Amino acid sequence: MALSLVTIPCLADNYAFLFGNPDTKEAVLFDVPEAGPINEAVAKSGWKLRTVVLTHHHWDHIDGLDGLENCDTLQIIGAKADAHRLPPLDHAVSDGDRIQLCGEEAQIIDVSGHTIGHIAIYLPESGYAVTADSLMAMGCGRLFEGTAAQMWDSLQKLRALPAETIVCSGHEYTTGNAKFALSLEPNNSQLISRSEAIAAKRARGEPTVPSVLADECATNPFLRADDPVLQDAIGMTGSAAAEVFAEVRARKDRF
Repeated sequence: MALSLVTIPCLADNYAFLFGNPDTKEAVLFDVPEAGPINEAVAKSGWKLRTVVLTHHHWDHIDGLDGLENCDTLQIIGAKADAHRLPPLDHAVSDGDRIQLCGEEAQIIDVSGHTIGHIAIYLPESGYAVTADSLMAMGCGRLFEGTAAQMWDSLQKLRALPAETIVCSGHEYTTGNAKFALSLEPNNSQLISRSEAIAAKRARGEPTVPSVLADECATNPFLRADDPVLQDAIGMTGSAAAEVFAEVRARKDRF
């Protein structure tokens, strides 16, 4: 049976993701921006939280860990490459590893770029990818540690997942990301339509995360660096995709 998802707003604009197995009532949490909303969500779900997966070392993804209920009994999983700056890990993982989470096999994908050692977790049976600050709704994470070439490589890994994959990204940045995308292609009808849908959701107080990978592939400029239409729009027709990505990322940093 597919895992069930609870999306948990935290801090000003972060998200944590709680997945539960409807049969066993076992749960796994991805990232811990703050403990209060997560403890409340776990209690409301009726699930038993047993595992926490940390995608990367930034404070707004790990600082709530010590405040979780029964934190001493939880299995903590994170990247081996990032272990020196994560809380103590019970299980360190690397790109290509396969682990069991709530009875489902999960695949570990290195998505370095935002940070070195950032991981994404793909749950093929349930159809989810937890991408945190790598691939984001309508955007991607700022390059604090990695290079543009690294991030472009990471995003291509995620783009290759099935189109119906549900992308669980770490922040409510979608409105600003959509405005930036439209600044590159103001006449793109798909962008206009998605931007209007995003605005309507936010007007209703609804999150724009998770999103569907097919929508990201169609409208997220950071996944379209090899798209001739986008290349033409920014005056880089025929340029190498990694160079186009670097230019788009630089423009977003200045936006």
